[in-house]
Amino acid sequence: MDARVERTRHSLQQALFALTQERPFDEVTVGDIAERAGVNRSSFYQHYTDKETLLAFAIESAAAEASAQLADLDPESDVAPPALSDYLSHIDANAAVYSSALGPRGSALVAFRMRARLKQIVRDGIVNHGTEQLEGIALEIESASVTGATFGIIEAWLAMEPRPPAETAVNWIWRAFGTPNGRWDDV
Repeated sequence: MDARVERTRHSLQQALFALTQERPFDEVTVGDIAERAGVNRSSFYQHYTDKETLLAFAIESAAAEASAQLADLDPESDVAPPALSDYLSHIDANAAVYSSALGPRGSALVAFRMRARLKQIVRDGIVNHGTEQLEGIALEIESASVTGATFGIIEAWLAMEPRPPAETAVNWIWRAFGTPNGRWDDV
């Protein structure tokens, strides 16, 4: 991809995250995003059809970055990888936009794309580390199960008032993902 295109998309994504820390996603306009990113509205529309599509790509981009860092995660480890902490810290710092996108009136597109990215991360973790699959359960079902738990934990954590620190959610996810044979001895 052309470096200029990549820079513009990154600027638009960062502008969206910055604006949604200042006010709700519903109140942010395409004009606001373009102005904050330092581009004109026509440039915005060259890259995205609307702000929901931008949001889906921005969230997917953050997950893709985490995915690259999580590619070498060892699901058998007792310690969550730093990349998982980084990813949940990103979600925590941008909780307003994630809560809006994943909440009851959220975006089906964003939720679908985030689930798909998480499922790929989980699947890659299982495959790359030769983790023993659960007997009689297909890889796609096992990865969907872990993804569902992870996504559910993120949604529930975002909805909490007050929301615990990101590291607490990391521990919940890692315990759900990293408990061999489903044991929850110290939970």
